[in-house]
Amino acid sequence: MRFLTVAEVASLMRVSKMTVYRLVHSGDLSAVRVGRSFRVPERAVHAYLRGAFIEAS
Repeated sequence: MRFLTVAEVASLMRVSKMTVYRLVHSGDLSAVRVGRSFRVPERAVHAYLRGAFIEAS
């Protein structure tokens, strides 16, 4: 399993880091806390994007 930083997730999703933090804190995007930072499983990002794409169409 590959973990991404908040900055990497933001770049991948083309959103700001604040948006990624908002998604993590709201529970819409799963993440694990490593020290003071978050790491997001890559598959969680893809699952979120799949869900968002289905909701939009």
